[in-house]
Amino acid sequence: MAYKFISWNIDSLNAALAGSSDRSALSQAVVEEVAQASPDVFAIQETKLNSSVPKKTDMLLGILRQRFPDYEIVYNTSEPPARKGYAGTMMLYKKSLPSPDVERPQIGAPDTMDSEGRVLTLEFPDFYVVTVYTPNSGNGLIRLKARQVWDDRFRDYLRRLDKRLPVFVGGDFNVAHDEIDLANPQSNHHSAGFTDEERAHFGKLLDAGFTDSFRLLHGDASPTFKDGREERSIYTWFAQRVPTAKAHNSGWRIDYWLSSDRVAKSITSCRPLDTGERQDHLPLELTFEP
Repeated sequence: MAYKFISWNIDSLNAALAGSSDRSALSQAVVEEVAQASPDVFAIQETKLNSSVPKKTDMLLGILRQRFPDYEIVYNTSEPPARKGYAGTMMLYKKSLPSPDVERPQIGAPDTMDSEGRVLTLEFPDFYVVTVYTPNSGNGLIRLKARQVWDDRFRDYLRRLDKRLPVFVGGDFNVAHDEIDLANPQSNHHSAGFTDEERAHFGKLLDAGFTDSFRLLHGDASPTFKDGREERSIYTWFAQRVPTAKAHNSGWRIDYWLSSDRVAKSITSCRPLDTGERQDHLPLELTFEP
């Protein structure tokens, strides 16, 4: 059986699903594109669901159920001592799949990171699917020290899972691993997401037994890769504050699907999906055949 997973940092479910702006319309078109792609699992980051506003949450879940009627929905929200309506993760999985065990793990992260709803795990009979929204180191790298502890704890968590079953983990990792993973490495060397510390910790994660699916299939392709007969951008994120970033292909590759090394050979495709004029994150699609 072949599987398809899609991961996307949606930057607020409410803005994407219930907004009336031009950007909301672009986001809704992407949601429709994902629905048409019919993934077995749709992993979402930065949902910004707020448990203190249950009517809004119910409304947004209702919209999702209309768009994805054949899916179950599970989610993890940011709760005190963290801010409500912040970060958050979600997964939709097909009702035809075996019912998974759901985990909202506490990984021993510092600060309020364990309360920010950043990790969500589905345990299926033959593998785990994990989605992650890795903390950003922030302006002035104010969270860089805590971020490094997060990276260590998250790596330990994935290794524990990997001892039981193969792992597929997709999400916004908030790091461009190599210079070929962003358009302007020299000017961003000390920027959040491209510090030596963040890059080294991502390398440790790969060394711990995990494969970067995109690089496995596309080698050192940059700034574009071949998708069939098309040349497409490798980047998964374009800054909204730079209106020409996407048009000039000036982006970062910070969203990933990783897999346990022992199942990497089953991966058949890994590619960002087109979002038209919408900047910010692109959904990332993974297919594999066990």
